[in-house]
Amino acid sequence: MYPKPPCSQEQNSVEGAGALDALSLARVSSRLEKIRWWRLVWVLLGPGLIAMIGDNDAGGVISYAATGVRFGFSVFLPMVLLLAPVTYTIQEMSMRLGLVSQKPFPVLVYTHFGKFWGSFSLLTLLIENVLTLVTELIGMSIGLSVLGVPFMWADAISLVTTVAFALFGRYWSKERLALIVGALNLVFVGIAIYTLHHQLQTKVAITWQWSGGSARLMGYYVLATIGNAVAPWMIFFQGSAVIDKGMTHRDLHYGRLDTALGSAVQSTIAFAIVLCGASLFPFGLTHPTAATVPLAMFHGFYATYGVYVRDLFALGLINAGFLAATTISLSTSWTYASVFGWAKSLNDRPWQAPKFYAVYVGGLVLAAVIVLIPHLPLTGLAVATQAIAAVLMIPILVFLTLLTSNSRLMGIYRNRAFATWRAWAITFVIAVFAVSLFW
Repeated sequence: MYPKPPCSQEQNSVEGAGALDALSLARVSSRLEKIRWWRLVWVLLGPGLIAMIGDNDAGGVISYAATGVRFGFSVFLPMVLLLAPVTYTIQEMSMRLGLVSQKPFPVLVYTHFGKFWGSFSLLTLLIENVLTLVTELIGMSIGLSVLGVPFMWADAISLVTTVAFALFGRYWSKERLALIVGALNLVFVGIAIYTLHHQLQTKVAITWQWSGGSARLMGYYVLATIGNAVAPWMIFFQGSAVIDKGMTHRDLHYGRLDTALGSAVQSTIAFAIVLCGASLFPFGLTHPTAATVPLAMFHGFYATYGVYVRDLFALGLINAGFLAATTISLSTSWTYASVFGWAKSLNDRPWQAPKFYAVYVGGLVLAAVIVLIPHLPLTGLAVATQAIAAVLMIPILVFLTLLTSNSRLMGIYRNRAFATWRAWAITFVIAVFAVSLFW
């Protein structure tokens, strides 16, 4: 055999360039795959994240902050973090049920449990959502009032902006706007960090405490905290939103990512809000109304930390109320439109889905009128609404667990044994706590 002739310098350079080009193409292809993956994640994120961030609504902000003012640095701080897995468990079932069945939750309740329980779920949602919408408009109006807008005008502005959100644009633009609005809730994290820094700078003692009232009162606030983390409207909203968005069982992985991210963000922001309230605990000892009257709480922020903290908290409250008012109203509209067979997509114009938008607007108008009732106990109503939500969640959780465990309905996507046990355990604990408190 003859030896191969030595390669020329030109040949070496050509082969080297070819290897380099192949390597570059592989790297570019890898980067494009990552870009496509993140683009897909961005496209599919939305329903779970919006539902979770919307869960930190204006009523919830007032309730969380009032809890911090009343009980200080106490068991409520770790509690809101420990509720994150509970929230994820419930919302993951709601999301999975919608993706697999392609039917909204109330329609499935009617189909599998009969007309009585279907009507019960509709009535439950209506009562809870009207009460919650009142707290959202209260929060938005109070926040605007702190910024100098007269209360009646603040109520009208809150109503008009929330209605306008649904009437203009299509699903995609509304969802992206909701995500941007939800991101503004991070202002509470900034306030919490500032208040802690301020206390350390001024050498204020930060101590763990168990004060603020009787065991029954504390139990009431615990129930309200649970109700704020697991509200009925969230189940109705996320299950319908994934269908309206066009997601299917093939998107289950991304739906779970969306829900997990939302749970983490929701619990972090809730922790920050309780921390903000806890920083006013010394002020609340000398001014008890700070735990019961929102304006007194804002006075506490102003007296302790200055005008910027007060106004930023007011902006956060307005933002939280706006996002929650839209999502809660949409959960009502989607639910009733699904049950009665109306056109129900956010891609429809108002004249294409008049009944869907009529329910959306009607609930907001009713809530705006109730807000104007003189001497309405604002903080008390906010905390009570969260407590009622926890009680109303019990039958809804029973239906949700049974439906997601149904092999005929869910097929291979049904609850596994551990998921079923976990869902029943959550339902049992909430039920026992609610019954014992009322007893």
